[in-house]
Amino acid sequence: MLTLAQIKAKSAARLKGLHPAVSAAADKLIEHCYTCGVPVLITQGLRTFTEQDRLYAQGRTSAGNIVTNARGGYSFHNYGLAVDFALLLPDGSSASWDMKRDGDRDGTADWQEVVQQAKALGFEWGGDWSSFKDYPHFQMSFGLTIADLLAGVQPAPSAVDAVYKLITTEEEHGVKNTVSAIVNVNGCKIAEGYIKAGVTYVPVRAIAEALEARVSYNAATRTVEITSSR
Repeated sequence: MLTLAQIKAKSAARLKGLHPAVSAAADKLIEHCYTCGVPVLITQGLRTFTEQDRLYAQGRTSAGNIVTNARGGYSFHNYGLAVDFALLLPDGSSASWDMKRDGDRDGTADWQEVVQQAKALGFEWGGDWSSFKDYPHFQMSFGLTIADLLAGVQPAPSAVDAVYKLITTEEEHGVKNTVSAIVNVNGCKIAEGYIKAGVTYVPVRAIAEALEARVSYNAATRTVEITSSR
């Protein structure tokens, strides 16, 4: 199983150039999804106007399928306010856009788990749009429109602060009651988690599978079942 540090490293380059609050929220999204047992890969971040125009041409004046209705300057990506994501597969080198995949076998599609976590962090989801739904897309508008951004308007400090309040942990507020934790099984590192108020939080699947046990989830009763193979 990939560690949190390894998963973060795969998205780090695409977080560069984003608005600091958006970058921090995307980083926190990766952490929250990891805790849920769903590795996430950020596939797109800041996009130049030229890159946007090239995407807009796809399926129109160049080969491929239409993937966007936004020309250069008309996407929140162009202002560092949006990210796209995919599900990182266990091999650590490939990704999935299968919205029905339930890799952690908890009865809820991994894609929806990511969406839930993203919304809790203040992201808007392209899957909620009434037309041309963009399912891998998250953005933070900070109350601004594309017209505002084209005119050079920047996110208001109060709107930015509101995002930071959503993503800031108790430790970052100065209440240092959480510490990171590395979990080893027979001397081999299998997961990263954290300790809060004397309780260690770590993905249950990582522990169970390292002990050669089978994990299943009953959505009806919200019960995690661990069956030992020994």
